[in-house]
Amino acid sequence: MTTCKRSPNAARWEETDHMDDIENRTISKVLWRLIPFLIACYFVAYLDRVNVGFAKLQMASALGLSEAAYGLGAGLFFIAYFLLEVPSNLALDRFGARLWIARIMISWGIISGLFAFIGPISSVTGLSTHWVFYVLRFLLGIAEAGFFPGIIFYLTLWFPSVYRARVVSLFMLAIPFSSIIGAPISGALLNITGAGLDGWQWLFILEALPSVLMGFGVIAYLTDRPAQAAWLKDDEKTWLEARLAAEKTKKEAAEHLSIGKALSDRRVLACAFVYFCLNAASYGVAFFLPTIVKGFGASNVQTGLLSALPFVFGAVGMVLLGRNSDRTLKRREHVCFALLLAMVGVGGAGLVSSPAMVLGLLCLGQIGVSAMPPLFWPIPSTFLTGTSAAAGIAAINSLGNLSGFAGPYMMGYLKDVTGTFTTGLLVLGGCALAGAIVAMTLRVNTQLEVAGPGRPALAH
Repeated sequence: MTTCKRSPNAARWEETDHMDDIENRTISKVLWRLIPFLIACYFVAYLDRVNVGFAKLQMASALGLSEAAYGLGAGLFFIAYFLLEVPSNLALDRFGARLWIARIMISWGIISGLFAFIGPISSVTGLSTHWVFYVLRFLLGIAEAGFFPGIIFYLTLWFPSVYRARVVSLFMLAIPFSSIIGAPISGALLNITGAGLDGWQWLFILEALPSVLMGFGVIAYLTDRPAQAAWLKDDEKTWLEARLAAEKTKKEAAEHLSIGKALSDRRVLACAFVYFCLNAASYGVAFFLPTIVKGFGASNVQTGLLSALPFVFGAVGMVLLGRNSDRTLKRREHVCFALLLAMVGVGGAGLVSSPAMVLGLLCLGQIGVSAMPPLFWPIPSTFLTGTSAAAGIAAINSLGNLSGFAGPYMMGYLKDVTGTFTTGLLVLGGCALAGAIVAMTLRVNTQLEVAGPGRPALAH
């Protein structure tokens, strides 16, 4: 009897096929286990963050808020967010995502619901309704601080680098979906009255409840790290842990940053500036979009439907550009392109008067605004690892979100001064352009981002 010996090449191909099978199974399981649930969490988070834009349509007159005062209150959220972002993310790394994210969601849900009772709180405390609004927005920022960067850091514990842009883009679909679905709902809720409460008060109450309920769901559902995942097979856990450990070792061998160095690193600060420019355009428009659309002469329900339209385009652009970014690994070029779309759309909307043209340009701008974050967040993960990643990602997000204060306040102030949104939109478009320019200076080490050992490096 003769026996056939397999060639070394055949054995290597079989081993590669086997590893590809484990990789596909593992990534698919992790994706379907985590991402839909995290999308639902971020959906209610973002809805509670920006529903004040719809409440403003009634709340401003009820509380006597000027455009500048409203913009100040809307933006105070981000000051608190800035102050506690890094400590919150370090706490998440220490105590685990499951408990910390649950704490965040339950506390912000309770505070969001309190906005419905600004009047009674003012009577009890002796503070003016303006100051109660300011304090609650600040407290909401404290409660939510660390949620988004915490999720971004959490995803680095589960997905190898080469998957992160598409995974983050799927996760961040919650932002356009919260507006696509939430905007019509918010517009309709403004028509609800009863129990001595107006529509804007019911809006805050009914949109706060899901956050509290989802917070308890987080405790029961999320798993902190792959080693604890009973829903993965042993070979899948082994593969995922080995792959992530190999990536971490590779990055740390190239460069290891302490927490202190991560917070002061030039690349972290450059990333923060780019994200600052994006958020100025994003939140500056988002908090005033219902007011802009209402100015077309639309009803509350029509305002909700039309305000959702830009985010439909944003969702499509987010997925398509995210996939192309992972395919080409041209991270900074994609970020630059997205910010240029935002510049043209947001700035152009300030130069036209036709409602159809304004809305069309805002749709174009939202493609760039929605797509930019998932294109952007894989960049810092190429040079940040471990605890320094938790601190660095939080620092980028917190510094970048300071424009969440500056953008809305500036839009409100310029509206009060000029009587139109034209100047504000042009300034926000200029911010997007500045971000696009700096984005092209970012250095992305593609060699550290490609798949793990045994796979060829991809050239940038």
